Amino acid sequence: MRSVGNLLSPGGRRARLTILIYHRVLTHPDPLLSDEYDRESFAWQVRLLAEHFNVLGLTEAIERMNRGSLPSRAVCLTFDDGYLDNVENALPILMKHKVRATFFISSGFLDGSCMWNDVLIESVRQAEGQHLDLTGCGLEIYPIATPEERGQAVQSLLNAIKYLEPAERQRKIDQILAQSGATRSRDLMVRPDHIRRLAQAGMEIGGHTVTHPILTRITPQAARSEIADGKEALEGIIREPVRLFAYPNGVPGRDYSDEHVKMVKDLGFKAAVSTAPGAATTLSQPYQLPRFDSWASTPTRFTLHLLQNYTRTSSDVV
Repeated sequence: MRSVGNLLSPGGRRARLTILIYHRVLTHPDPLLSDEYDRESFAWQVRLLAEHFNVLGLTEAIERMNRGSLPSRAVCLTFDDGYLDNVENALPILMKHKVRATFFISSGFLDGSCMWNDVLIESVRQAEGQHLDLTGCGLEIYPIATPEERGQAVQSLLNAIKYLEPAERQRKIDQILAQSGATRSRDLMVRPDHIRRLAQAGMEIGGHTVTHPILTRITPQAARSEIADGKEALEGIIREPVRLFAYPNGVPGRDYSDEHVKMVKDLGFKAAVSTAPGAATTLSQPYQLPRFDSWASTPTRFTLHLLQNYTRTSSDVV
């Protein structure tokens, strides 16, 4: 493994950096969150990374990449949004293996509220019966007789709603919540003391806006406020500068534009990450670094995905 990794990702000036994306680390597998890792699977991933790759904090990795001193098989771990299970499940595993990760947190949910997609997921989870009739919301009738059907309903609804205008999307979510008879979860996201705990454990805290909007779907003024206010809120919590940023949803040209890249730079961030796949190199744009979202059920598949990612550079995809 190491010899292949050294060939695909040598150290020094020719080094390539894979930045992994995570969102949640569940206590147990969840059929409605089939693309999220649970605690057991995350544990073997971190162990594999610590034993066979060179895992660095994102700030250190970027600095070393710019200096041409990045080691071979370089990897960073990042988490988006700010879920409480990052602290409860992921943090102990990271600390056990002495791995430093970066947590990009949307500051608007620190009061016990949650993101629109989680309201949707819980609405489908809690809905009774074999079908969820959302024709009154301008949507469809979704089979929910089995966990698999509920998972399919979640994915269909997420795809149907994600790119609506924010006000219209929220209206749909409120309608779905009412139709399903569900209640909103109050314990999904971190609170300020959790963020301080992450920082005190040596983890990096990064900005991810206030309310996680798709930046191209809101006005430039609103986008700048989302980025700036999120940064300010996190800095007030950890009492340190927040220098890293992750674009919500993160697809270049679709979810954010060059205008938003300039905003991030002007607001004092030193680097930013997207969700374009591939490995970063010295030629990568520092405010549009690629990240890799690998879903793999076994260590062998996970390793193969990592090695394959080194063969794609950001210039191929951005």
